[in-house]
Amino acid sequence: MPLAPRPHPPRSAARSRDRHRSGRITGATALLIGLVIASGGAGAQASPGAVPETSPQLVPAAPQAPSKAGQHPFGPNVYVFDPSMPVAQIQSTVDSIAAQQVDDEMGTNRYSLLFKPGTYGTPEEPLIVQVGYSTEVAGLGAAPTDVTINGHVDVYNRCLAADNCIALNNFWRSLSNLTINVTGLEGCRSSANFWAASQASPMRRVNITGGNLSLMDYCTAGPQYASGGFIADSKAGAIINGSQQQYLVRDSSIGSWSNGVWNQVFSGVAGAPADSFPTPPYTTLANTPISREKPYLTLDSEGQYSVFVPAVRHDSAGTTWENGPTEGRSIPLADFYIATPGDSVQAINSQLARGKNLLLTPGVYDVDRSIEVKRANTVVLGLGMTTLTAVNGAVPLTVADVPGVDIAAVTVDAGEVNSPALMRLGKAIPGEGGGPANSGIHSDPANPTTLHDVFFRIGGPHVGKASVSLEVNSDNVLLDHIWAWRADHGNGVGWTTNTGRNGVIVNGNNVTATGLFVEHYQQYNVIWNGENGRTVFFQNELPYDAPNQAAWQHDGVLGWAGYKVADSVRTHELWGGGSYVYNNVDPTIHATRGFEAPVTPGVKLHSLLTVNLGAGTLDHVVNDTGAPVSTDAVGVPSYVADFG
Repeated sequence: MPLAPRPHPPRSAARSRDRHRSGRITGATALLIGLVIASGGAGAQASPGAVPETSPQLVPAAPQAPSKAGQHPFGPNVYVFDPSMPVAQIQSTVDSIAAQQVDDEMGTNRYSLLFKPGTYGTPEEPLIVQVGYSTEVAGLGAAPTDVTINGHVDVYNRCLAADNCIALNNFWRSLSNLTINVTGLEGCRSSANFWAASQASPMRRVNITGGNLSLMDYCTAGPQYASGGFIADSKAGAIINGSQQQYLVRDSSIGSWSNGVWNQVFSGVAGAPADSFPTPPYTTLANTPISREKPYLTLDSEGQYSVFVPAVRHDSAGTTWENGPTEGRSIPLADFYIATPGDSVQAINSQLARGKNLLLTPGVYDVDRSIEVKRANTVVLGLGMTTLTAVNGAVPLTVADVPGVDIAAVTVDAGEVNSPALMRLGKAIPGEGGGPANSGIHSDPANPTTLHDVFFRIGGPHVGKASVSLEVNSDNVLLDHIWAWRADHGNGVGWTTNTGRNGVIVNGNNVTATGLFVEHYQQYNVIWNGENGRTVFFQNELPYDAPNQAAWQHDGVLGWAGYKVADSVRTHELWGGGSYVYNNVDPTIHATRGFEAPVTPGVKLHSLLTVNLGAGTLDHVVNDTGAPVSTDAVGVPSYVADFG
């Protein structure tokens, strides 16, 4: 039996203010609430306490340059491993990269660790991969079973002090398309493969055998909190969810699931726990309304690279690969332009105009004008957490009103000059995202344009400003795992410094989101203007840093809701949504509601909650329904099971 949901600390309490120039980690002092996790014979107890104002320096030792692994066309930060390589050689390389990346939260290094089909490690000599920031680990087979790692691929807590070990800031990394046969390590570490990550850390097409999968790291000192996450098209036995605040598992197969804190959503998952919201807080859908798995790089027996693009599925459930080959199309690498961070946007756009797809090798790309995707069925695939940074107010990436475009594994950063948007799908609409869509006539319901693992940052690495992060004007779009983040810590952070009005604005009709994380924007975090919108899982934190109530209110309403369905909308449905409040700059601030929606028969919201994280007050869950959350009961949700 899973433990009942327990209070969880404000992420800001442990999301340290990472000041890289000084090399020190500081954090807001806030209440941390104890949480006991027990599952599969492994347990941990976090003692109540406050995050220290300062903690030891976290400057990773400079690793020796790892040796190059294999020959390939993807540039210096991609390592392609072959099963014929000695395990010790692979281990040395991945250890070197981990040492560099494990604490480099806001750095500019990007890495992709790719494994050719075959088996790596043995029970006697397991391969242990620790995954740090801005690192991708992926297999190159046609199916996850084509690559097997005997060992671990782990993410552990980040210990900011000896007694302050957390996963709350473990962002920006990914794991995909391989099998992990869990073996090796000693003591507590041998008890599971650990993926103690939070937002923007997807696990896709992963097959876990031989042991448990734990989404928390219970082997370090407390408090061990985590705030994720996303799993799709994967198979595992026992999963220890532990201290994860919220999680979406989509189109997968699991043996069991233990624990739930606030909001756990299962969509099309064989073996998922029964729908029981709010006790425990499990929202379970038998099928996912529409799904399309992320494109992925493959290598065949003749040494030829391709990108496989999975087919669209409707009312899907289970993995795409357990009962036969994944359906879809394979695109030879010759049909891609392989870009590097030194390429100009003009050169990239010229290749796109000639009919090429786009593969972005790892790095940070300065984008001073839009990368323009105009051709139907174009694939844009990033390797190694590729990042596009807006320069001089550019919109870094735009997609025309055409069907079947796939944008995958790309992070978009705002720059110092305000951008009207960081990514725009469909023709721009006057007013920076206001009003109904009028340009989606070229879309195709059977072939949606899709975003997979697309992340946005305003502030964090540096000062950033953008009015809107993602603007969706086209119809028939699928948003499959989005994290839009106006930074609450890092560099260039402040109410008038990293300005961001809205995170996601949806103007198109028939848009579906599976995994929508949007945080800290200064007005509505999400505005949904289009008809027939659907969201499976939504997570939101309202802005922490409003200086006072006068600065954060509108039209007689205190604050701004996290999720706004426009008053004109007549059809919309959401399953599993949470909005959290933590006004630490002025704790007297109120927000009237977490969700706003018109009262009409076609608008239905299911499994909603609000939570107070230690400061401020949220008066209602949705419209004027739902009890307030305040510091009288920090971490205790207010629930509305169904609205509309």
